[in-house]
This record gives sequence, C-alpha cells and structure tokens, in this order.
Amino acid sequence: MATASVRPYRESDERGWVRCRALSFLGSAYYDDVRREKERYDGPSIELVAEAGGEVVGLLDVELEREPGAVCSERAGLGGMIWNIGTHPDHQRRGVAAALLEEAERLAREESLVRFEAWTRDDAHVHAWYESHGFELVDSYLHVYVELDEGLRDLFPVAEGLRPVKLFAHYVGDDRDAIKRRFARVHDCVLFERRFEPESTPR
Repeated sequence: MATASVRPYRESDERGWVRCRALSFLGSAYYDDVRREKERYDGPSIELVAEAGGEVVGLLDVELEREPGAVCSERAGLGGMIWNIGTHPDHQRRGVAAALLEEAERLAREESLVRFEAWTRDDAHVHAWYESHGFELVDSYLHVYVELDEGLRDLFPVAEGLRPVKLFAHYVGDDRDAIKRRFARVHDCVLFERRFEPESTPR
C-alpha cells in the first residue's frame, strides 16, 4: 500500500475529502454525521489532506483564532479548533492522523498559537488516540437523541401543525445518569485540549 504524504487541501480534493470523511466516521459514534460538501471557514485556517495513490486518505481542518475565545473556549492563549480529522479505514493505524497533526501543529506555531482543541464523542479508541498525542480532557456535556416512543411529544407537543418525530439536543444539566437511563441514544461529547509552545522568534 502506498505511503501517504501530507499536503495542503485543494479545491479539487473536495469529492475525495467528503468520501474520506464519511468512511472514517462510519465506525464511530458520529456515523450519521454526513456532509455533502467540505466546510468553509470565514477566518484563517489550516486545511490539510493526506494523499496516497492519488486518493485522499486522511484529512484535518483547524480554524485559527486571532483573539482568545473567538473560536475555542475561553482558556489561556490563542487556540485552533480541530473541526474535522479522519483517516480512511483502509489506512488507519498507519500514522496518517499523527502526520496530519504534526504538520498542523508546525503551521499553528508559526501563527503564534499555543493550543489545539477538539470535540469528540465517547469512542474509547478515539479518546485513546487523543490522549496518546498529548491531549487532555477539559470539558464535556451530553448529546441526546430523543425518539417519538421515548416521550418526545410530552417534551415538545404538537403545535401549529408541527409534529415532532425526532429530536437532537444538548444536555448540560447535572443529572447525566438519569438522562442516560431515560433515552436510548446518548453520547458524552468531550473537549480535548493539547497545549504547545509557539514558534520562537529569531533574535
């Protein structure tokens, strides 16, 4: 199998990017988070792909802050939010994501960033990857999917002809165990942070 090389994203990569993201997320708790086109960012960003055999086999997008708290949580120092990171299933466990992260960090240091943030769900292998690359868990809440037979219309009755049939919600309360008992599909949504030193300025 061809070795993957990391390079900046190009507009011509979009179809491969979308396909790679969908397949890389398929085996995770984000299996139904499907996009039909690549995200665009209003501000500065680092957008990388890993390519092997002419195909996109990995991807990483980081949106960069110019003011603390503008993109990431209000924590010390300028940050970059990792909105998308993934590796095609046929190329996983070959260091593709690590190579993308290393290049993204190198570029972020040049922009005076001191940390990355990344939100993810409760996949043990994903948590293990982040932790093995120096990320620490710093915050969390719940993603809750409510189905019709789970009392959805008790929570949100029919109003003005609008009939709720499914709900996706964030739970930020204190009784997470009760929410997990009540609804079948509940995910911990957790924030990881990796701190690093900015590029030193030549004297």
